[in-house]
Amino acid sequence: MNSYIVLFLKGMAMGIANIIPGVSGGTIALITNIYEELINSLKSFDLTALKMITSFEIRKFIKYTNSKFLIIIFGSSVLSIVGVAWIFDYLFINYPQYIWGFFFGLILSSIYYIANRIIKWNYTIILSIIIGFIIAFSLSFLSFSQENTNLIYVFLCGMIGVSGMLLPGLSGSYILLIMGNYKLLLVTAIKEIDYTLLSVFFAGSVVGLMSFSHILSFLLKKYKDIVLATLSGFILGSLTMIWPWSKRPEIINKPIVEYIYFPEITKIDTLITIGYIITGIMIVILIEYTSSKIKK
Repeated sequence: MNSYIVLFLKGMAMGIANIIPGVSGGTIALITNIYEELINSLKSFDLTALKMITSFEIRKFIKYTNSKFLIIIFGSSVLSIVGVAWIFDYLFINYPQYIWGFFFGLILSSIYYIANRIIKWNYTIILSIIIGFIIAFSLSFLSFSQENTNLIYVFLCGMIGVSGMLLPGLSGSYILLIMGNYKLLLVTAIKEIDYTLLSVFFAGSVVGLMSFSHILSFLLKKYKDIVLATLSGFILGSLTMIWPWSKRPEIINKPIVEYIYFPEITKIDTLITIGYIITGIMIVILIEYTSSKIKK
C-alpha cells in the first residue's frame, strides 16, 4: 500500500511539472527513479497486448503492460492537472520569483544524480551532453506560432507535445507554446470542457506516447549512457528558461525570457528566493537518499 501511495505522489508531481512550461514531467520521472519503468511500460502496448485484449486475457494483459503502474501514474497526473494546477497558477501570479527559484533548485540538483547514473564516461558522452544542451538552449530563442484550431494540427500538437513531456529537459508545455496552442489546449479547452479539442488532442497524445516510447525504450536498452548524457544536456540547457531572476513579458508563468540578470544579494526577496532554490535542491537529495535506502 505504501508503495502505491509513493507512486501516486510521483505521478502528481509529474502532472504538475507537465503543465508548467519549461519544466518536464520526464525530469520528475528521472529524479524519482521511475523513468525507465514508465518508458518500458508504455512500449509494452504492442500486438501481443492487443491479442490479449481480443482474447479477453485481462489478467495477462494487466501484468504484461504493467497497467497498475500506468493507471496510478497517469491517473494521479491528471488529478494534479485538474485539481492542483490552479494553486500553482496562483503562486506564479503572486510569487513568481520564489516558484521559479524552487523549480530551478529542483532541476539543477537533478542533473548531478542523472549524470551520476552514467557508467562509462568518454568523449562520446561529453559530446552527447553538449548536443543535448544546445538543442534545449536553442528552444528558448524560437518564435511562437499563432493559435490554430484545425483538428489535424491539434492532433499533431498531441503527438509532439506528449513526446516532449517524456523527454527530461524538453517541456511538452513549452513545445505547445512554440506551436501556438498552449492556451487553447491546456487552459481554454479544459476550462470550457471542449470535448472535440480534448478528444483529438488526447488521441494524438496516445499515438505519440505509443510510438515515442518504443524509440526511447530501444535507445535506453542499446545506448543507455548516451541517452542519459543527452538528457542531462537537455536539462542543463533548459535552466535558462526557469532562471528566477529574469525579465518575462506579459504572462509571468510562461518561460518567455527577454533577458536574465543577477540580483542584489542583500535584498530580502533575493534571500527568500535562494532559500527556495536550496529547498528544491534538498528535496532532490532527500528523494535520492530515500530511494537508495529502499534499494538496500
